[in-house]
Amino acid sequence: MSEKDTLLMDGDCGLCTHTAVFLHPRLKDVHSIRFVAIETPEGKELISNFPQKLRDADTVYLIRNGTPYMRSAAGIRFLLYMKWYYSMWFPVLWLVPLPLRNVAYRIIAKNRHRVFKRPATCVFPGLNID
Repeated sequence: MSEKDTLLMDGDCGLCTHTAVFLHPRLKDVHSIRFVAIETPEGKELISNFPQKLRDADTVYLIRNGTPYMRSAAGIRFLLYMKWYYSMWFPVLWLVPLPLRNVAYRIIAKNRHRVFKRPATCVFPGLNID
């Protein structure tokens, strides 16, 4: 796996694309993490190294210090990469029980294509900062 932490998102999803474009300039260190589309060869290779349970999930993944996280656990841990006024929400949101966080995540994920238009092109390659 890559040495740099990685956020794997659906490059064909309007919500994921808008989220990546929103998050990138708000990182406290843009060199601390990179965004990779799940559909890319690199994204598929990273996912192939995950345990079977994680490989079968169609979700967002965060690889932090070599450990993969998914769904709401990935989203909340991503706050740690953000500027202080975003990262301060990490302990508050972490108090919400995982099953409740994942229910909310799955509702949003299920309806994301209805609400957000699919992007014409994937912008993630432009966000990969090496």
